[in-house]
Amino acid sequence: MSFDADIGHASRRGPREVNEDFAGALREKRGLVAAIADGVSTGGGGREAAQTSVMGLLSDFFAAPATWDTTVVLDRLIAAQNSWLVAVNRQRQVGGGWHRREAGRVDEPATALTTLTALALEGHGYTVAHVGDTRAWFISGGELSLLTQDHAFDHPDQRSRLTRAVGLDEALSVDYAQGPLRVGDVFVLTSDGVHGVLKPARLAALAAQGDAQAASEAIVEAAIAAGGRDNASALVVRVLGLDQGRLEDELARGRPLPAPGKLKVGDRLDGFAITALVADNGVHRLYQARDAAGALVAIKTLHEARASDPEERAMLAHEAWLGLRLAEAGAPGFIRVREVPQATALYIAFDWHGGRTLEQLLQGGQRFGVEEVVQSAIAVTRAVGRLHRLGVIHRDLKPGNLHLGEDGQWRLLDLGTAVSAHASQAQRELHAGTPSYMNPEQWEGGPADSGSDLFALGATLYQWLTGQLPYGEVEPYQTGRFRRDPRAPSRLRPDVPIWLDHLVLKAVARDARQRFETAEELLLALQRGASRGGVGAPLPTPLAKRDPLVLWKAALVVSLLFNALLVVWLLFLPR
Repeated sequence: MSFDADIGHASRRGPREVNEDFAGALREKRGLVAAIADGVSTGGGGREAAQTSVMGLLSDFFAAPATWDTTVVLDRLIAAQNSWLVAVNRQRQVGGGWHRREAGRVDEPATALTTLTALALEGHGYTVAHVGDTRAWFISGGELSLLTQDHAFDHPDQRSRLTRAVGLDEALSVDYAQGPLRVGDVFVLTSDGVHGVLKPARLAALAAQGDAQAASEAIVEAAIAAGGRDNASALVVRVLGLDQGRLEDELARGRPLPAPGKLKVGDRLDGFAITALVADNGVHRLYQARDAAGALVAIKTLHEARASDPEERAMLAHEAWLGLRLAEAGAPGFIRVREVPQATALYIAFDWHGGRTLEQLLQGGQRFGVEEVVQSAIAVTRAVGRLHRLGVIHRDLKPGNLHLGEDGQWRLLDLGTAVSAHASQAQRELHAGTPSYMNPEQWEGGPADSGSDLFALGATLYQWLTGQLPYGEVEPYQTGRFRRDPRAPSRLRPDVPIWLDHLVLKAVARDARQRFETAEELLLALQRGASRGGVGAPLPTPLAKRDPLVLWKAALVVSLLFNALLVVWLLFLPR
């Protein structure tokens, strides 16, 4: 079911000459974003600040990747607007943009400030972001609650003075509130011209009248009639339907579902007919199956030994959610996940692509030409870049997870250990990855990040070209994993050009500061090749960094030799 809501908005300037309030809402299939702002009249510019803050938030919120956490999206958008308003205010003051408010009073700077209260509804949850003294009210089950706290001086004569506002300071602190969402819930966003004169009980009663538009108009008219001396604005949102769009919803839906046991050829699972068992690694099973239309699909299930493990179940649900979000984003380079609305068991259904992984191709003796490797690496790097822009870290890039389909397209496999902004802390702390492709920082206790993905991609590219790993086979129990710099690929394969030598060595450099910082930087280097000079070769890693104990060992040897010579001199040499 898609998200549905009844939305109403009303605004009156009241006794003020100018209405500096601004509010708006935008509804899409996966949810809704709404905001109300009250421009601050300190020399003009309040209306401009309020309008740009609300419109910028509404226009950009759903443009952010669905894999980003809602608070991250709101924080970035509000911070960007705040930075812009701060810069505008500074420029106006430096450029002489002054405005005389009343005759006989000193001039004041034409600043552009505003309060802002934003509401985002996605899946089965709400998020409120708040700065200033506009308010967000929540009515659920007939009970009214206030979701925000005013950022104003707590003194009767100072309540119109804000302690926080968008455009006031470069460092802006935003309050957030989150909670569950149900059909029938009502949200009311108000400016201080409303809640400054209406009591909460009266506000709740008016919010229940008629449809959302009628309710918002009733609230505003009541505020004006009650003698309000400020602009009065209200925005009412009534939730009519919810969308299963968040990871939390995916987890809740999958929690009561059983994991299917071992399936045999001919068994059926929600309309899918099993045709073959493809793989069984003791954690997951992968089956080939046919859907009702006869098309091949891949079915991924948990092994019964892990079927009751809550973390494994959460990781499988996270992988399904990520796949669906990637499909929504239309990102090529990944296997499309199929949505199964009425699933009776916990599993993932993927599109089926014939072909083999890079690991299978290399083990089968296939040799790739240098240009073929470069073009394939470009396609893979593009996919990794798309993943990173969505805020997702793969954490297990290696030849076994790069698939060349029969259609000639390279795709990334296995997002089971990937993490996004929505992943749980337990998933983040899980030690993931294949030892031979892990960067040195992870062995030193650092977290997996985009840099670790790029290192793993560099190690894969090295192996693609040479058939060997840059630092050899690495085992978890090894202590001296990086005691030598990798040999240049051209020493193992003479047809590798110098520019590619430098690129690969830079990608797997021992020192993280010498590596590529982003997938886009690596992609550009692959695309340019030798045409624009390529990248420089990384500097050799100092011996002290490759083996920190070597200096202590050398000092010990020198000390022993010195002491031995001292003993000989004292005992045997004439004085």
